[in-house]
Amino acid sequence: MMRNSLMKKCFFLTNGFFPIIFFLVPYAVAGQASQPTWQSEWDRTLEAAKTEGKVVVSVPASAELRKGLEDGFKKRFGIEAETVVARGASAVRKIVEEGRSGIRYFDVHLGGSESIVTGMLPEGILEPIEPWLILPDVKDPKNWWGGHIWIDNAKRFVYSFLAYQTENIWYNADLMKPEEVRSFDDLLLPKWLGKIGYLDPRTPGSGASFWSYMWYLKGEAYLKRLADQKMLISRDQRLLAENLAKGKTHLTIGLTFYSFQPFFRAGLPVKPLPTPKEGVYVSGGSGHLTIMKNLPHPNAAKVFVNWLLSKEGQAIFGRAMGMGTRRYDVDTKWLKEAGVVAAKDIITVDQYYKLENQSEEKINKIREPAAAVARKLLD
Repeated sequence: MMRNSLMKKCFFLTNGFFPIIFFLVPYAVAGQASQPTWQSEWDRTLEAAKTEGKVVVSVPASAELRKGLEDGFKKRFGIEAETVVARGASAVRKIVEEGRSGIRYFDVHLGGSESIVTGMLPEGILEPIEPWLILPDVKDPKNWWGGHIWIDNAKRFVYSFLAYQTENIWYNADLMKPEEVRSFDDLLLPKWLGKIGYLDPRTPGSGASFWSYMWYLKGEAYLKRLADQKMLISRDQRLLAENLAKGKTHLTIGLTFYSFQPFFRAGLPVKPLPTPKEGVYVSGGSGHLTIMKNLPHPNAAKVFVNWLLSKEGQAIFGRAMGMGTRRYDVDTKWLKEAGVVAAKDIITVDQYYKLENQSEEKINKIREPAAAVARKLLD
């Protein structure tokens, strides 16, 4: 009898239980397969990022941007974003020097394109960016005005997430009227002698960018006359902005909204000069993304990069810096109050490629020769 009972149990196992298992397994596998591949990768990356604990990001010298990125990233993922603020050229120099010494501290650098193209690209210290993009809304070029725009000729290492036109000449409204300067030629008038501040065009930055635009349109002879205006030339953006706000200068060239933001919001008489008749180029500002090779926090960096390029990240960056993102789903119309217009709100993509001056090609053909002229005239 015990033998019959045992045989019945075996029969149940072989003819009952196992068929049930085989019946259920396909559904379990199907359930796993139904989760998108990107979601699985994202979940794994996020979990590993939390173990790493932080990401180290080099950012432009803006207290508002620093706070926005650190607070926003921490709130969203519970991961620390350690932001290191510095002017682009200084930050790049530090990263390159550390790289040569075998030091790997930074994960990501955000800044202007010229210092990246002339300082980082030749060193071979950058990772191709595309493999780091996970989120579908970030990867899909249809979500970006102009699709995915790259600064480097290889279209792999330097991603441009901003595109806008901005007023690079600001004035003190208590000391002059905007109609007093309607063209670049007006800057040469004797009344502006010693009254113009300029962000040093001999080093990468918006001062050099605007200088190269004037060189391209007006030539070296014009720049020599401008240099003879005894301008206050400085690499200290805060000093230049403060001098304008306090009336020590009448005009400042090369600074943009984020430098004047504290004074602008405090009600001091600093305003962007309306676009001169020569027009204005299209800038990528500080919106150039690079990822370091052999970075110390690869998973946290991957999460940060995807978040930065998301709707939330772009809104935080754009509002802090007063710069226009290329993402369609982020509002940029408010920028007009700061003398800025996002490219997606005013020009076509074809016009962008004619007017941009931050690509590797334009830097080599226009900005570097113009910088050489600046050193010749100002050293």
